[in-house]
Amino acid sequence: MSQAANSLLSTSVYNFDKAAERLGLEAGIKRRLLGPKEKIELDINPILPCGKLINAKVFVVRHHDALGPAKGGIRMTPTVTLDDVCGLAMEMTWKTSLIGVPFGGGKSGIRLDPSKLSETDKEVVVRAFARGASHHIGPEWYVPAPDMGTNEMDMAHIRDCISYSQGVSITRGCFVTGKPVILGGIVGRREATGKGVVYTVAALCERIGRNLEGLRVAVQGFGNVGSVAAAEIGRLGAKVVGISDIGGGIVNDKGIDVQSLVGYAKETGSIQGFEGCADVDRDDILEIPCDVLIPAAAQSQIRSDNVDKIAADIIAEGANAPITPEADEVLKEKGVRIIPDILCNAGGVFVSYLEYTQETQRDQWTLREVEGRLRDRMSERFNEVYDYSREKNLSMREAAMDLAVGHVAEGVYARGLLP
Repeated sequence: MSQAANSLLSTSVYNFDKAAERLGLEAGIKRRLLGPKEKIELDINPILPCGKLINAKVFVVRHHDALGPAKGGIRMTPTVTLDDVCGLAMEMTWKTSLIGVPFGGGKSGIRLDPSKLSETDKEVVVRAFARGASHHIGPEWYVPAPDMGTNEMDMAHIRDCISYSQGVSITRGCFVTGKPVILGGIVGRREATGKGVVYTVAALCERIGRNLEGLRVAVQGFGNVGSVAAAEIGRLGAKVVGISDIGGGIVNDKGIDVQSLVGYAKETGSIQGFEGCADVDRDDILEIPCDVLIPAAAQSQIRSDNVDKIAADIIAEGANAPITPEADEVLKEKGVRIIPDILCNAGGVFVSYLEYTQETQRDQWTLREVEGRLRDRMSERFNEVYDYSREKNLSMREAAMDLAVGHVAEGVYARGLLP
C-alpha cells in the first residue's frame, strides 16, 4: 500500500483505487469519481452564554452527487481534519450506492470537543455551524445527519435555525435527518445502524450454515452503534462476552446482560465495574477469543501491529474503516470473513432515506414498516454482495466496492459526460 498512514482518507483512496483497477475504469472517469466535487473550510466564531468568544474550524465536503444529493453526518471531535471528512464523504458515496438509495456522499466536521461543552454551549455552536454552512446545506445538494459527537437534538437545532432564517415554521423539504420524531424524525432511526450490523451478521450466518444462537460476540464501542448491536445480537441468542467503551472494557465468558449494562453506563458514566464482569483495557476487547467481532468505535483500530492477535473468524465493521488495508490483507489470508463497512453499517443511511421521503411527502411511517424495510434491504444487499464475491472469487470488501463504484460510474455515464 502506497498510502502508509492509517487514515480514513488513505484507506478510502486505497480501496477505491483497487476497485477502479478491477473494473477497468478509464483514467478520466476514475479522476471524476475520486473527487471530491466540493470541499469547504469555514471558521465559526460563536459567543458562549458565559461571554467567551470561541473559534472553530468547520469542514463541509460533497464527494459525489451523480446518484442524488450528498448525504452524510456531522462529526464533532477536537481532532477532525479536512482529510478525515473527505475520506468519510467518499465512503458515503459508496455506501449510498451499495445500499441503493438516491443519494451521493457528503460529510461535515466541527473541530471541537463536545464533552467540554454544556448543552447550551453546544446548541450555540451547532446553530453557528448551521448559519455558517447554510449555503451548503439543502435537500437537493447536501443533507446532514448525526455522527460522532453529534445527536438528534443537534439536528433539531439545525432544522430550527434554518426554518427560522426562512421565516417558516418548518423547512421546505428535508434539510437534515436523524431529528427527534416530534420534529419530523422517523421512528427507529437511532437504532438503525446497530440493527443493520446485526442483520448482516445473521445473513452471513445463514449463508455459511452457522447458527447465530450461541455465537460468542465481542463489541468494541458502546455508543449508539455498539450498544444497539450488542443488545440486538444478544436478543437473537448470541452470547456477548466482551464490550468496551472509551474508558475501558469488560468481559464475562458466561455472557453480559447488555440491557442492564445500558442503564448502568447511563448512571455511572462507565461500563467498568459492572457486576459479574472483569475489567480489562479498552483495546483488549479486540483480541479476546470470540466468533464475531464488531468494531464499532473509530477508524484504524485493527492494524498491522495488532492484527495477528485477532481471534475472531467473522468481523462486522460497525465503524467506518476500522481495519487498515495492511491488516485487511492479513485477515483475508487467514480466512477471516469481513462484512465491510459500506455494507455493514449502511442501515443508518437507509433509514435516513426513509426519513427524507417521509418528510418530503409529509407522511408518517410506523416502526414495523421501518424495521421491516431495513431488515429486507440489508439482507437483499448482503446477498447481492455475497453472491458477487463468490462468482468473482473476491473478498466481500472487494465485491462491495466493485458493485458500489460500478453503480456510481454507471450513473455518471447515464447523466452524460458534458457539463
